[in-house]
Amino acid sequence: MTNDLPAGWSLRRPTLDDVPAILAVVHASDVAAVGEPDFTAEEVVEILQAPHFALERDSWLALDESGEIVGWAYINNPSGSARENIDVYVDPERGRPARARLLDLVLARIAERAREAGRTSLTVRAGAIPTEREYIDLLERSGFTFVKRYARMRRDLGPDDVPPQAPPGVTVRGVRHGPNGEIDDAQMRTFHRILDTSFQDTADYEPTDYTTYRARLVALPGIAWDEWFVAEVDGEPAGILQSSFEDGEPNEGWIKNLAVDRRFRGRGVAKLLLRTAFATYRAKGKTMAGLAVDTANPTGAYRLYESVGMAPLYEADMYERSVSA
Repeated sequence: MTNDLPAGWSLRRPTLDDVPAILAVVHASDVAAVGEPDFTAEEVVEILQAPHFALERDSWLALDESGEIVGWAYINNPSGSARENIDVYVDPERGRPARARLLDLVLARIAERAREAGRTSLTVRAGAIPTEREYIDLLERSGFTFVKRYARMRRDLGPDDVPPQAPPGVTVRGVRHGPNGEIDDAQMRTFHRILDTSFQDTADYEPTDYTTYRARLVALPGIAWDEWFVAEVDGEPAGILQSSFEDGEPNEGWIKNLAVDRRFRGRGVAKLLLRTAFATYRAKGKTMAGLAVDTANPTGAYRLYESVGMAPLYEADMYERSVSA
């Protein structure tokens, strides 16, 4: 490691008790980069409890001389694929001296993970807002190159967001679950099948088995089942929409996943799911709907979201490199 911390600073592993302090660092970073917070406590918890992640090995906190958390870095690969994702967040006012050291740590750990998995190397991705020039320069000096751009999209909700009229032969229903919110295994297997197979025609497809997907659901701090939907065409499951339990963004419904079986595309399934979600969010008092999308998605997702009134709030670039074992 060549990037030392300032005198008096330290590193340690996070715990779930650190979630509020971690979120404060991420929000400070968000505000500096895009003008508003764009991360939730749910997302922090999901990362810290994800499959293929160990709190004691795959994440670090940087603390300044007063013992205050000013940086957070982690590895995120819930599907266990050969592509790892990393993030390095620092408080823009106080945490910048820790960024290079945190990046060193995650890259060294990914080399270990490659060896542990019996691989010769792993691909690593890191995202950055285009205005985060200092971080981008660090990534590029560390061997990362630009690969693609994502858009964070948003749409205001209003009185016209009412339950939509379904196209002929198409229906939308809520996701079945147990009487106390328990996961319905048969329902989730159908949900997972559509989600997994619908993205097989995209360049970034990573297969995720059902056991891993279910483990990710169990680790969530909550699930708003009334914001999850299944679309059927002539009685056959054809599309799904998964919302996030956004306890940190009470006024925004967040569409985490939208997928339509390739056999049923062109039937208005995706728009029906989106408009159903908009109406549901609105009925619950939410004022906005948001999501993130790969701007080069070959299924035309970006154009679809524009067609229902969504617009980019900001864009984020993805950088990539290979780490040898």
